[in-house]
Amino acid sequence: MKVKTDPQKIEEILSRGVEKIIEKESLLKKLKSGQRLKIKLGIDPTAPDLHLGNAVVLWKLKEFQDLGHKIILIIGDFTARIGDPSGRLSLRKALSEKEIRENLKAYRFQIGKILDLKKTKIVFNSRHLSRLDLSKLYRIFYFFTVNQLLEREMFQQRMKSGKPIFLHEFFYPILQAYDSVVVKADVEVGGSDQLFNMLMGRELQVFFHQPPQEIITMKILVGTDGKQKMSKSFNNYIGINDPPGEQFGKLMSIKDEAIPQYLELCTRLPIEEIKKDTQLLESRQINPRDLKKKLAREVVSLYYGKKIALNAEKEFERVFREKKPPLKMPEIKLKEKYLNILELLVKTKMVNSKSEAKRLISQKAVEIDGQTKENWAEVIEIKKKMVVKVGKRKFAKINPTFK
Repeated sequence: MKVKTDPQKIEEILSRGVEKIIEKESLLKKLKSGQRLKIKLGIDPTAPDLHLGNAVVLWKLKEFQDLGHKIILIIGDFTARIGDPSGRLSLRKALSEKEIRENLKAYRFQIGKILDLKKTKIVFNSRHLSRLDLSKLYRIFYFFTVNQLLEREMFQQRMKSGKPIFLHEFFYPILQAYDSVVVKADVEVGGSDQLFNMLMGRELQVFFHQPPQEIITMKILVGTDGKQKMSKSFNNYIGINDPPGEQFGKLMSIKDEAIPQYLELCTRLPIEEIKKDTQLLESRQINPRDLKKKLAREVVSLYYGKKIALNAEKEFERVFREKKPPLKMPEIKLKEKYLNILELLVKTKMVNSKSEAKRLISQKAVEIDGQTKENWAEVIEIKKKMVVKVGKRKFAKINPTFK
């Protein structure tokens, strides 16, 4: 099957959001030749929801897919049981099979918002990794040295700080490398923190007499805190499945200096347009808030459509500029006539725990009918259409069920 060789599209593949390419000249030659390449991405189902940081790599796969290349998604339902040590200064929690199954349920729908699933091959690595007997594993392990594995930066840091490195953590990059051998990947795409693992795949392919895969590492998207990479663990993420209003609001909360990166990695706007916007931002010829609104509209449009994005923007303006409650908010039924504020927040599930409720109240982040509450023990009479606000974006309308 011949694929498209549009020079502009190829240039975008090799540059947009890209941190590093191994081997660039070889990959460029293959893309120009019209050869249909197998593009691999491995995803471990470590959480039920994907976020915009995960989407950065998926959009790169979409660029390949649009040219006609074959996309292979490795779902790491086996490797998730080990836990990827990449970037971790402590042991990653291994997941149970039940947790992995639960996390997998929503993956297909979320990935389908970006990739054409009809043209995407999905491979569960438990199907080939669980069949490896000890003799096959010995053959694979024989190729690698402990010295190689200890070169990893986070292992070096753990040794310096006296933290343990567990034996099973050594297996992870080797098993990920074997995934590349099984699917005979031509290219592997991943975050820049995955470079070591992908290089292992390249080496193992040579050992199995396969051409070594080219590697594309993508820039890491900073989270809404502007400090650490976007991650559910750091609670600084914007989910692909977040409701449109929540997506819009979170994007409006990012740091001004992160705007150019978000425009490049999270939207499909032309690079030249992003460069112009960045220049305007740096020369203070545009209000950062206006550029964030443009960013938020673009992102919400990608996942929900333009009409819903415009409605999300109107709702944002209503809540944050006009200081009015949202037109639509969840309605919660309560049978109690009187509750203290702490009980109210817990029963309505607007917080995960009493300790979280107390923290938010102490931060003056709880309002009832527009009044800030500072005493968690204060007893509230439950009334019809009472509006409870927690933080900047969480609202609920109370509907009493007592007579």
